[in-house]
Amino acid sequence: MKDSRRNFLKHAGMSLGALWLAGCGPNDGKSAGATGEQADSTAVAGAAKPLFFKISLAQWSLHKTIFDQKALDNLDFAATARNKFGIEGIEYVNQMFADKAKDAAYLAELNKRAADNGVTQLLIMVDGEGGMAETDKKKLNEAIENHKKWVDAAATLGCHSIRVNAFSSNPSAEEAAKAAVEGLGKLGEYGAKAGINVIVENHGGFSSNGAWLAGVMKQINKPNVGCLPDFGNFCVKRENKEGDPWNGKCIEEYDRYLGVAEMMPFAKGVSAKSNEFDAEGNCIETDYRKMLKVVKDAGYTGFIGIEFEGTKPEEEGIRLTKALLERVGAELS
Repeated sequence: MKDSRRNFLKHAGMSLGALWLAGCGPNDGKSAGATGEQADSTAVAGAAKPLFFKISLAQWSLHKTIFDQKALDNLDFAATARNKFGIEGIEYVNQMFADKAKDAAYLAELNKRAADNGVTQLLIMVDGEGGMAETDKKKLNEAIENHKKWVDAAATLGCHSIRVNAFSSNPSAEEAAKAAVEGLGKLGEYGAKAGINVIVENHGGFSSNGAWLAGVMKQINKPNVGCLPDFGNFCVKRENKEGDPWNGKCIEEYDRYLGVAEMMPFAKGVSAKSNEFDAEGNCIETDYRKMLKVVKDAGYTGFIGIEFEGTKPEEEGIRLTKALLERVGAELS
């Protein structure tokens, strides 16, 4: 307790102190406003309330620190998540150790670092290995083969999933869906042997259409093939000639709340995307209370990964997102 509070109890007597602590002071707990200390106690109680989900950290939240600033090594990610942010679940991005998928010694060191820090390695987000909805058979088969080493790496690290991209250079949604069913289905069969899920994030193009992606999942109908709903990434069309899902100004967006709701029945994880915040600590582009209610209503109780991509320093953005998840999560729990 603060010195002022101790002095109050000392001079006012323990009985009056007990009444005050119980909320039975001069106004019998009906004061129009709470004291600063009472407000602090309320905030602490709210923060301590168990959440309906667990919080993890997506490595992309630190991509500037890792890539641009060269201030963090991939091997130190587990320790950073645990000791700097108090987070016990991590989600890797394969770009951070692209040449290490088959490096047994390196993967063993990742395991050691995670164990030493009491961190659970959850998944690997895989980029740059080909689109899993390519209608060209050669490209699709190459993508399937390219991802297999990451399935094996995920199994070695004790992860539950790899995240893949259902990209396609074919402008036909129907043809791309057929290819995705084939490609994801085949990779899912390989993943099942290793106990690994193959999950698709809404990550641009057709995959950012919740109905399209849910339809693909229903056709595949495999328990280890699912989704990684992201609170953002719902641009379905960009202003460019190549059809690149990330190049150019977004000119058409899918409803993010509807999209997440459509993907949640197949969710093996959830990604809490954040960019900018207002003065009250709320995410500007996504209503977290509305979105987390969608997640909760689906019966989801697993990890929600922080994925900050805004203009603030990455450490600040991660802390703001974590605080927002905890605050809103406590309100909904």
